[in-house]
Amino acid sequence: MAKDVKPTRKELMQIEDRIDLSERGHGTLEKKRDGLIMEFMDILDQAQDVRGELSEDYERAQKTINMARAMEGDVAVRGAAAALQEHPEITTESKNIMGVVVPQIESSKVTKSLDQRGYGIMGTSARIDEAAEAYEDLLQSIILAAEVETAMKKMLREIETTKRRVNALEFKLLPDLYENKEYIEQKLEEQEREEIFRLKKIKEKKEAEEDEEKELARTQRDAEEREPATASGVPGTN
Repeated sequence: MAKDVKPTRKELMQIEDRIDLSERGHGTLEKKRDGLIMEFMDILDQAQDVRGELSEDYERAQKTINMARAMEGDVAVRGAAAALQEHPEITTESKNIMGVVVPQIESSKVTKSLDQRGYGIMGTSARIDEAAEAYEDLLQSIILAAEVETAMKKMLREIETTKRRVNALEFKLLPDLYENKEYIEQKLEEQEREEIFRLKKIKEKKEAEEDEEKELARTQRDAEEREPATASGVPGTN
């Protein structure tokens, strides 16, 4: 990847900015991941409790309905179930947990009193009442389980997504950026050394030329000084 980078100071500044941004993003994502995991563990504990209650409520409902069928018969049980006038109402809202939108399920008219179930109090036995109550409790557990299980799945998906982003920054993007930074710094140091060497050579050449000019000037000056002396030593013709 470093081969595709231009070794310029502008590019180095841009990479340093990206490194700073990526490091801050990495830290933020790590905090988010850790927070999500803590929230997930709380929801997981709640889910385990809900599953246990759901299993118990289901077994109780099965026992009571089987007992009601055995004692009252299927016709009486079905008739009591068909007499229900007000059906349960389910509404869904949402709440935000560490940036994850999870459902919040609200229910009403699930648990009913004897006179709200629709069948005549005198026409049924306590066995049917127990079965109706057991299934109301089971429905409440199912609604709660649906909310908790959905929240848990959404949280788990967000944790996995965040972990992938953290790993991508930690093991791919940041190492590549550090490599590019080191590559550019090395190239710039080489260029600086080459420039220093070039300037040194230019300076040495200039100094040599100046020394040569000085030597030439001195030689000319010495020659000029010798010429009058020679001229004065020649015998005259008069």
